Amino acid sequence: MPAKKVHIVSLGCPKNLVDSEVMAAALASGGYLLTDRPEEAAVILINTCAFIRPAKEESIEEILRMAAWKRGGNGPCTHLVVTGCLPQRYGSTLEEALPEVDLFLGVAEIPHIGRHLDGLFQPARHRHHSIIGKPTFLMNAGHRRLISTPAHSAYLKIADGCSNRCSYCAIPTIRGKARSRTIDDIVGEAELLAAQGVQELIITAQDTTAYGLDRKGRPTLSRLLRALTQVGGISWIRILYTYPAHLTEELLRTMAAEEKICRYLDIPIQHSDDAILRAMHRRGGGELIRDIIKRAREIVPDIALRTSLITGFPGETPRRFENLLSFVREIRFDHLGVFTYSPEEGTEAATLPSRISEKEKQRRRDILMEVQAGISNDINSTLIGTRQEVLVEGKSDLSGYTHMGRCRRQAPEIDGATHIRGGAAETGQLVTCRITAADDYDLFAEII
Repeated sequence: MPAKKVHIVSLGCPKNLVDSEVMAAALASGGYLLTDRPEEAAVILINTCAFIRPAKEESIEEILRMAAWKRGGNGPCTHLVVTGCLPQRYGSTLEEALPEVDLFLGVAEIPHIGRHLDGLFQPARHRHHSIIGKPTFLMNAGHRRLISTPAHSAYLKIADGCSNRCSYCAIPTIRGKARSRTIDDIVGEAELLAAQGVQELIITAQDTTAYGLDRKGRPTLSRLLRALTQVGGISWIRILYTYPAHLTEELLRTMAAEEKICRYLDIPIQHSDDAILRAMHRRGGGELIRDIIKRAREIVPDIALRTSLITGFPGETPRRFENLLSFVREIRFDHLGVFTYSPEEGTEAATLPSRISEKEKQRRRDILMEVQAGISNDINSTLIGTRQEVLVEGKSDLSGYTHMGRCRRQAPEIDGATHIRGGAAETGQLVTCRITAADDYDLFAEII
């Protein structure tokens, strides 16, 4: 019998993408063929996100869009499978709402995906429509991945789950308590990735600075990073999702001391007003955040800082929003993203009274992004004339520039790009460039 083709759609964050890569490798080793064309697939698998309302809406829209390949009857698609956070959060209640789906799987079923797909093609005796267990899965180096990012860059998930219990967040309910992998296991996977040609490791978890707090001996993120710098073939190590109250001086000094660690830090602060931070159950207030950023810039002087914020949280009065706006102008983050508050069922914040309309939430978001565009432009302009190491990612679509990539201060997908010209460049290569121009988010450079 010919091998069955599977098309995988991965939605949401990089952590979800790693899960999709694990499932892709398991299916490939189980005799399935992966295709990037849904019209060719016998099975379409959608790995969903359910973090906030827009993510849930995107997941449902994608399920319905992919269901058209099954309903049409003109192609080979016979089964639609939905995995990840959406079924983990809502369980079998999705069966009635989305009858197009043949199987809903929770996150614990990620390593068993091959067995579940095999079962779809067996006689339907006592077949479960939903299999949702406790979210206990934690990948290890034995779970091979089919990397879906550019071959020179890969995410490295060091933990799963979260124990912070922020009042607005459903992640602990969906993913469970924080669970860290061992240092040896993570280093083992890094070595496998390096052997495949990966040059940039992007460290990810729900809270990377909580790494090791759940393990005996409490290994720290700093200790893990020092071990990763010893992996041959790895040139850059980038850190995402650091919680400000867990960000230690040890981590900052490790960043400053180790050449391979990019001087880039993602610190999602969510807000700066003390009353809002208390309502969010975020540890530490605005002054703690200021102190952490001040120490980061003292210890790592050329550090690039990214953050994310929430507008329209219950209790965000005009004055408290102005406090946040002043804070953004004062701190001058290199990169910044803004979400509008989404009340999520089952979270404490969803029970708080709020009179902030969606229109007003969006207006406040737009104001912050407009202010940030000017700040980003100013900061990028100061880089003109400097030398930057750039990881080439492919051809540029801008006239006059041959290639595009990222410098150490730019993470994939969420930050800008660096467009380059002059000299020879190949995808996956590190080249030294001089920055010649800048705009709000992108840099423009010539190879030296």
